[in-house]
Amino acid sequence: MVKKNLAALKTYEFFKKLYLQSGFKLHTMKQLFVLILMTFVTFQTMGQNKHPMKVAMVSVFVADPVKAFEYYTEVLGFEEVMYSPENYIAIVKSPEDREGVTILLEPTEPNGIQVAIDYKKKLYEMGIPVITFSAADIEATVKELKEKGVKFKKDPAKTDYGYEAVFDDANGNYIQLIQLAGF
Repeated sequence: MVKKNLAALKTYEFFKKLYLQSGFKLHTMKQLFVLILMTFVTFQTMGQNKHPMKVAMVSVFVADPVKAFEYYTEVLGFEEVMYSPENYIAIVKSPEDREGVTILLEPTEPNGIQVAIDYKKKLYEMGIPVITFSAADIEATVKELKEKGVKFKKDPAKTDYGYEAVFDDANGNYIQLIQLAGF
């Protein structure tokens, strides 16, 4: 139990540093608290289940899954898991983690759910990344992505937890790119 509490404390400190350096407005402190609480509860219950789970897939809302699929595969270098453009299905994964988490490029159009459209738009307006990717060498990754035309909102900057950058995925989302140090 002590080991889990130490892990939760480290996670809290990580998110606290992330929050303080992010420049988010004070009204997002509540969101940070909820995230920290969820993380703490997760650490408290991890390993207690007889049949533990792991994250298999996450969703990123996109206006056009065909355009997003091309961007995520051709520009960002992700691999196809499933692609059915006529059915608005696009799932990709990192070539660095073949058994890892997949990303569903979840369409908000046509006939999207209004709450999803509003959520995506508001996050973008606030400049909040929807997902975080990691890189072993953030400087080299940013250089390669810029050569492919990727637009960065924030160039790599040193933080207490390593380095971070933020770029636009050309589909109405900001993505955070990190290189962790000491974790």
